[in-house]
Amino acid sequence: MTIERLDPGPRMSQGVAYGSLVYLAGQVAETKAGSSVTEQTHEILGQIDALLARAGTDKTKILSANIYLADIGTFGEMNKVWEAWVVPGQTPARATIEAKLAAPQYTVEIQVVAAR
Repeated sequence: MTIERLDPGPRMSQGVAYGSLVYLAGQVAETKAGSSVTEQTHEILGQIDALLARAGTDKTKILSANIYLADIGTFGEMNKVWEAWVVPGQTPARATIEAKLAAPQYTVEIQVVAAR
């Protein structure tokens, strides 16, 4: 089997596909950094959609998700966007963790593993 890398960089790839699995790196807001949790979550989920499509899969095949919040008090705000995005009956296993993220302008980071 071949290892496929999406947007490989000097430190990491945005995604790696191997066989029937796709591993995405933690995604943070690019244009909405510093904006609200709602705006950052919307942007991140769009990035996930695009990366999964490039890898030949989609959000209905996400197996697991790890969501990192700079402030767990924003859980409800993030969840409102997440719940509108996921497909009912196709929700992944998920963990949500409060964590200090790479830079203060990031309030949400989401990492997923999907089947294809």
